[in-house]
Amino acid sequence: MLSFLDQLLGLRADSRTIEAYQMAARAVLVFFVALALLRLSGKRTFGSNSPFDVVIQVIFGAVLSRAVVAASPLGGTLAACAVLAALHRLLAWAAHRSHFVGRVIKGSSYVLVQEGRIMHGNLRRNNLSRRDLLQGLREAGQTDDLNAIQTARLERDGRISVVLKPGTTIPDRE
Repeated sequence: MLSFLDQLLGLRADSRTIEAYQMAARAVLVFFVALALLRLSGKRTFGSNSPFDVVIQVIFGAVLSRAVVAASPLGGTLAACAVLAALHRLLAWAAHRSHFVGRVIKGSSYVLVQEGRIMHGNLRRNNLSRRDLLQGLREAGQTDDLNAIQTARLERDGRISVVLKPGTTIPDRE
């Protein structure tokens, strides 16, 4: 059985000696292992674009690609990804349990507009121009009328969220 897996997956191959069918078999294996590990690490791994999640996504992809092309040993790269998935899960749990850890790992949200007034200090702190803000308001709140906005925040994942003032209606844009 081991010799069959060795032949199929090229367990002793390196990037110069691996055959195309072995890379294809590794790709199938890596796909299913990655799927299982992503389920282990939680839904938010690819459901969010916070810096915390993006770092995991990039490293995960880089490590797994090495397994497919035999640039690193198959077992070692899969083990490294398992550790990354577990680390992601652990840090997400710690961030959930501790506000301080959450701020360190995920960052903070910033109020950009409060009661129709632009918070210029928070725009500068986040390197946003007035045009960037207005674009985000149109996309998130479907208006760039500052008087209609109770609060607009730059969320931890980089999106702008908008809460309109009570009674504010946005005309249909068709």
